[in-house]
Amino acid sequence: MVRYFTEDTSFSLKGKRLVSKWLRCVAAGRGYELGDLNYIFCSDAYLLAINRQFLDHDFETDIITFDNSEDFFQETGRRGVSADVYISVDTVRLNGKAYGEGFEREMRRVIVHGLLHVIGYDDQDKWHQQRMRAAENRALDLYDQLKAEDVDVR
Repeated sequence: MVRYFTEDTSFSLKGKRLVSKWLRCVAAGRGYELGDLNYIFCSDAYLLAINRQFLDHDFETDIITFDNSEDFFQETGRRGVSADVYISVDTVRLNGKAYGEGFEREMRRVIVHGLLHVIGYDDQDKWHQQRMRAAENRALDLYDQLKAEDVDVR
């Protein structure tokens, strides 16, 4: 189940049903079932505090993903993904402008980026970053297809 929360921000994700359907399709396309996938939208300050507390990093970022998939497997015996994904709305907004993507598309990119991390994609070096970006682009194309097929999903 995909859930959406906010901390220290007034942001509300548009089209949650479509986004949830999309994430299930992305996971299924890679052989995974969705367990509990929690997206927590927050401010830069909130995410920086998490980065310092849990990762001992003293810098801002757009996303931090905590993989809980092992719990899902232990409970169900099935191959699935569960995670808490923290996303800074502030940084996504800035990056959307900087990259010329716009806020909503950049937000979808970051949302799927978190899922891809849990599925096993990495972005620690240039080769893996290119692989991650290609997977994000394929997922964004899938989102556009789903949206075109189901314009009534909100």
